[in-house]
Formats: sequence, C-alpha cells, structure tokens
Amino acid sequence: MIPCNSIVKKLSLCTFVFLAFFSLQVSAQDGKQLFQGNCASCHNPFQNGTGPALKGLEDRGPWGDRNNIYAWVHNPVGFMATNKYTQDLKAQYGGTMMTAFPGLKTEEIDAIVSYINEVQPPVATKPTGGGSGTDNSGRNALIFGVISLILAIIALILMQVNSNLKKLSDDKEGILRPEAVPFWKNKIYIAMTIIVLFVVGGFYVVKGAIGMGRQIGYEPEQPIFYSHKVHAGINQINCLYCHGNAWESKHAAIPSTNVCMNCHKNIGEYKGDPLFDADGKEVNGTEQIKKLYAYAGFDPLNPNAWDANKAKSIPWIKIHNLPDHVYFNHSQHIRAGNVQCQTCHGEITAMDEVKQFSELSMGWCINCHRQTKVNFYNIDSTGTETGNKFYSIYEKFRKDLMPDTLKDNGGKYILDKNGKFIIHPSKMDSVTVKDIGGIECQKCHY
Repeated sequence: MIPCNSIVKKLSLCTFVFLAFFSLQVSAQDGKQLFQGNCASCHNPFQNGTGPALKGLEDRGPWGDRNNIYAWVHNPVGFMATNKYTQDLKAQYGGTMMTAFPGLKTEEIDAIVSYINEVQPPVATKPTGGGSGTDNSGRNALIFGVISLILAIIALILMQVNSNLKKLSDDKEGILRPEAVPFWKNKIYIAMTIIVLFVVGGFYVVKGAIGMGRQIGYEPEQPIFYSHKVHAGINQINCLYCHGNAWESKHAAIPSTNVCMNCHKNIGEYKGDPLFDADGKEVNGTEQIKKLYAYAGFDPLNPNAWDANKAKSIPWIKIHNLPDHVYFNHSQHIRAGNVQCQTCHGEITAMDEVKQFSELSMGWCINCHRQTKVNFYNIDSTGTETGNKFYSIYEKFRKDLMPDTLKDNGGKYILDKNGKFIIHPSKMDSVTVKDIGGIECQKCHY
C-alpha cells in the first residue's frame, strides 16, 4: 500500500505545478480580458472610436495620477463636474458620457492601464508559401494536451487516494476486504481501454477510407512552370484553345508542344509581373520559355531552321484523376450542360501553379446533379435559339414546366388573388439533371 501522506505530497506537487503553469498565462491575460470585457466596446488602444484612443493616456490631461483614473472610472459624472479636460472630451465626442464602473477594483484598473501601456499595434505579416498570418493551432493543441495529461494524472492520484483511505477505514473498523486487483488486470479497465481504442481507431480508419483517392489541394511541381493566371487570366486565352478536346470528346487532353509554340515562337521573353511558386520563391519566366524551346527543339536564333517533327512531349504531371470505373465526359458537361470550367477546377484564371480545387467524390458529383437545372432548347418570339437540342429527348419534362404565356389553363393552373396564374401543385417548376437520370448508377459507372 502507498502511504497516504506520500500520495498527498505528490498531489500537492502536481497541483502546484498545474497552477504555476497557468498563473503566468492568467496574470498576463488579466488586463487584456478586463479591457475586452469593460472598455473595448467604446475604446481602442490605437484609434479613436466612440471614445478616444487610450494608448499613452497617462501622458494626457489628469491621467498621470492614477487616483484621478480611479475616480473617473468609478464616477465619471462626479469627476467631470470639477475637471475641464473631461468636460472638453464630452463635447468633442458629441456629448457621449462614459459609463461608470464602480465595481472595478483599483488593482483591476491598474491591470487595464498596464495592458494599454504594453499592447503593441498589430503588424501585418507577408504570407510565405501558401499560408497567411500566424497559425496557433499547433500551440493550442499542445496546451490542451498538457492540460488533459495533468488532469488525468490528478484524477488517477485522487482515485488512488480514495482507495487507500477506504482501505485504512476498513482496516480500522475490522472489515475484511479482498486484495485490490491491479489496474492492468482489472476487467473493467481492460474493457474501457479496448472500447476507447476501438472507437478512436474506427474513426481514423473510416476517415482515411472516405478520403482515399481524394487529392483536394494536390499541387505537383511541373517540368515547366506554366501560369494559368498569365495565360488564361491576364492574356485571356480561352480554355478551349489549349484544351479543345473538352468541347468534342470525353477527355479535355493536354495541349501538344506545337500548340504552345504557336504563340511562343514569337514570344521568347517574359515581361509580366513577378512569378512565384507555391513555396514563395520567385520564378524566372524567360527561363521557363527556354525550357519549352528545349522540348520543342526550337532555336530562337535560327527560327527558320526549326523542324517541328523533332519536338518531344512535355512530361506534364496529371493532377485530376478519377477511378478507372468512373465515366466522365467533358463534352457532355461543357457543351451540352454548359458547365463552366471553374465549377470543377476552381478559379483557374487566378492560379499560377494549378492544384486540385474540388474533391471530385461521388457525393460531390451527385450534389451537383441535384442542383443543376437542365438547359432545355427553346426558340423565343424573336426567333432566338437558346439551350441545347441534346435535351429534346426529355420534351416531356418541358411540358411539365410553367409556360411563358397562359393560353388555355384547362384546369391545370391556379389564379392568385391578383389574377395571375401560378403553377399547379402537381407541376414542376424546374428540371434538374437528377430528374433525367443524373444520379442513376449506370450513368457514371461502367
């Protein structure tokens, strides 16, 4: 049996360490917390708001004397009656009167003033790589981990103390009790440990299985730094100029080296804004064009001697990959469905190095099919054709839509109180891809 006084000493030591660990944090935050809770609604340390900026307040007016600050915070009306400086402040801020805080102790006011004197203005940091600002998530996780560990140790010590005290009490009263089972042999502890491990392990297994094959954010380094922002964004080159197959076939395809040379035979130098890779390193655009020339077998000093048959393919790394059992047709989406490239690929015109924007999961595709309305073919009164004839096979659904003009309601439409017809409850107000078989298994799976 562990001596009780020894356990109490250990408990006291752990408690002391726990309190000491957080005492610095609490004392350092007291002034900030008091300021946020009592002053921040009207005051900012660095700029005027409902009230004046408070940074350097002890160098202004009567605030060099802390007793005046105490009197002002506890009773602004009484202090203002005999102080011209605060009367002028009231006039300056449109007659707004400060709220009294009689419950604030002088020590708390001192903490607020100390915080105001020590606080520094926020400094804007330039993001490096793909991140921005300061990420404290790792530090917070460490703090919570330390707290949890300390609390767990304290709980175990208290449980041991309780067990030993109960044993002492039973021994004193002459109550016989069986020897305690060690925790590593205790069936309850073993069962609880197994359950916890099963739940935690199951969570991570399921999470990993759901995310298997999803590459959202995947951004490989390509053999040539090709900026979609420069080409498709700044120079407004149409996506279909390089990926013309997306209009006609299943695959969007990657442009051949000769397609690149259609422009770069005459553009051998980059003169645009600085380029940066994902790590924030500056990229020499002209050097990237020279890499293209090397793959094309092109000599800019002797352009007339260029033999395009000697060009070799650029080994671009594919970013967007679907499983082999999934069928996806670009032309059906781009041409028939009028889906914009950015819907799946993100704001491609703002990307230097392309990364996977969407998760491209089955659930993601199905949700799109549930929400996307069918673009039916139509000829208006002026003879203008809109929509796509591809959907003419679903003419039945068109007839279920409310027409533009009411010719003969035939009991199919209801008039509202203003005499305007509204669609019958049995009618559809729109048709989505889901309604024409867009979520049937065989539509997307071989």
